Amino acid sequence: MGFFAGLKKKLRFLYRLFLRKDKLKIGIYGPPNAGKTTLANRILRDWVGEIIGTPSEIPHETRRVKLREGVKIQVDGKSITIDVVDTPGIAAKVDFHDFLKYGLSEEEAKRRAKEATEGVIEAIKWLDDLDGILLVMDATEDPYTQVNVTIVGNIEARKLPLIIVANKIDLPTASPARIKAAFPQHQVVPVSALKGINIDALYKAMAEKFG
Repeated sequence: MGFFAGLKKKLRFLYRLFLRKDKLKIGIYGPPNAGKTTLANRILRDWVGEIIGTPSEIPHETRRVKLREGVKIQVDGKSITIDVVDTPGIAAKVDFHDFLKYGLSEEEAKRRAKEATEGVIEAIKWLDDLDGILLVMDATEDPYTQVNVTIVGNIEARKLPLIIVANKIDLPTASPARIKAAFPQHQVVPVSALKGINIDALYKAMAEKFG
């Protein structure tokens, strides 16, 4: 890392540490199909009556960063105003063959793969402009993956406040305990973003962590 890049990172950390901002940019990160857009929609529905996008079973449905500014969350007398940043799914590699099984043409699959790859790069760049992270993991899957470890490492290197959201706890095979065991150094909040289960606990954690 160059001198000026390192200096910029240190100044950004000190700014977050000592100056309380009126509005915080909170990024929603995670691998494809973990439920990032579903969580973003849940937050927006609950607080502003909107949605930010349409979830899909096809991976990488969100291929560009989406932003909704000025969402005010109030919990137990605390309030924070956040810009919700819904990011594309982070993947080590995007293969157009993965899209073919969903009935897409080869041309469309290749276009989506290209856009998804660009979206991953965009999402990583956004880390430099954020004040906190909601990292969404599918609680039905093994959390100790290269993608999850890489994302956590990137967030830790930037000293960004982090809450891991163990999503899909409404499913019978969900195990938030596996996520807690994999990343014991971070706060884990189990939820079902789709059904709103335990979502109030997440809002409380957000107000305490990011406020």
